[in-house]
Amino acid sequence: MSAVRVLVGTRKGAFVLTSDGTRKIWQVAGPHFAGWEVFHVAGSPVDPNRLYASQSSGWFGQLVQRSDDGGKSWQPVGNEFKYEGTPGTHQWYDGTQHPWEFARVWHLEPSPRDVDEVYAGVEDAALFRSTDGGASWQELAGLRQHESGPFWQPGAGGMCLHTIVLDPADPQRIYVAISAAGAFRTDDGGETWRPINRGLHSEQIPVPDAEVGHCVHRLAMHPAQPGVLFMQKHWDVMRSDDAGESWHEVSGNLPSDFGFAIAVHAHQPDTVYVVPIKSDSEHFPPEGKLRVYRTRSGGNEWEPLTEGLPQQDCYVNVLRDAMAVDTLEPCGVYFGTTGGQVYVSPDGGDRWEAICRDLPAVLSVEVQTLE
Repeated sequence: MSAVRVLVGTRKGAFVLTSDGTRKIWQVAGPHFAGWEVFHVAGSPVDPNRLYASQSSGWFGQLVQRSDDGGKSWQPVGNEFKYEGTPGTHQWYDGTQHPWEFARVWHLEPSPRDVDEVYAGVEDAALFRSTDGGASWQELAGLRQHESGPFWQPGAGGMCLHTIVLDPADPQRIYVAISAAGAFRTDDGGETWRPINRGLHSEQIPVPDAEVGHCVHRLAMHPAQPGVLFMQKHWDVMRSDDAGESWHEVSGNLPSDFGFAIAVHAHQPDTVYVVPIKSDSEHFPPEGKLRVYRTRSGGNEWEPLTEGLPQQDCYVNVLRDAMAVDTLEPCGVYFGTTGGQVYVSPDGGDRWEAICRDLPAVLSVEVQTLE
């Protein structure tokens, strides 16, 4: 029988949750790296026992950890992240220029083709790649050195490259999202990049329809439709049908189009999930009701999914990396909250139950389907 492994990064360590294919009884292992912020934990699609974790501390700095046994043991791997060439400057909130400085790894994206290839999105916003299982890292400097780079500004959480989407059909095509610069695409393996933000509108920036400056919170793609992208922006849920060349809004009847997380059903490319949050100043569900919203038509028409979720006095947040799906049938959907709950729906969102209720604040959730 298939099994599921859920990788959870929190403010105070990482946890590994496992269950068989019924997804009813769960074992909880952890915390790994107790007391450290773990921004992201991710597993290789090539070898599910190869895991990576981004471990960060204001006192001790940044570490990348690797496991080769599914999270039972971990070893720190090459933690030299050096910006290539002359670092240059980027723009701060007040319009002044600041040097590029490495702070932490926000997101790790293992390759679907090579067990030893993994990408890292960091703060200040840059993309790194390792081809030796994390032992060494090289910056794909064409992104940071794009002509718009000096005008990128930090979002509320810092100037972070937080989303990496690898095109399953084209190994040369990569999408990234940066707060607050926008979405970018390369078609030559990272040598050159260009912004893909046409159609985005952000009232918070001097030129609402500018080429860069948009606070993109998350991108999602279904592997069967690599040209179709979904985006949760600072405000607005967006869709592109041409690999990011243009975007149109699909927020429809959502109670709020602000949010962080977005995910696509494993078997239904037009079924998408978001978690609306009240506003950019009030990071909790509208009316204190925790609701996941689902569209079955690729956007615009959304239905609330509430069974098993608290519908009063709930004031948690769901962060950008804290929602994921498994590939079982029916598809399982998972998300974690800043209140320390991790929820699972084993039936595509129709009903929910808590795997854990008292973890530290959840920063990320990833899921591995194990044979």
